[in-house]
Amino acid sequence: MIFGLFRRDPNRQVIERLHGEIMAAARQPALFLDFGVADTVEGRFEALTLIAAIALRRMSRLPPPAGQLAQQLTDAIFAHFDVAMREMGVADVGVAKRMKTLAQGFLGRSAAYGTALDQGGCELEAAILRNVYGGQGSAASLAAYAVSCAAALETADLTTYLKGPLPFPPAPSTEAR
Repeated sequence: MIFGLFRRDPNRQVIERLHGEIMAAARQPALFLDFGVADTVEGRFEALTLIAAIALRRMSRLPPPAGQLAQQLTDAIFAHFDVAMREMGVADVGVAKRMKTLAQGFLGRSAAYGTALDQGGCELEAAILRNVYGGQGSAASLAAYAVSCAAALETADLTTYLKGPLPFPPAPSTEAR
């Protein structure tokens, strides 16, 4: 039992790379400057949740060990949330409560985005408008970008997830649209 504490997780490097690629895709300046995602803690959470949901959706359709990797990736994302809150000065007592709220938001949004992508139509735009923009403005451009991310990831097989990089398209800037 004690030796289990010293065992390295063979998927650790894969999970760290996937997490880094998802974070990089969610932090593209165009998302904030051109798509109007708020450059706040909440806005960054929304961008990360959208991109992660798309990546996890594709992983759920891949053969084993993709399911295990998806769970480990989700755990890594939440570990990142935990560290970020502590760095922002949230007290230990408040972290658990906020983590529960974040988990509910992440899982609910992921389900909504996945269902909307599966159904097509304007459901994705409505879900993004509600979650990312608080029901104000237009979500058409971000929804179109999310669809392009989902389409690009449909070509990704398990080897792509294991070795990288994930084929996230760059978010187009205002000049490119």
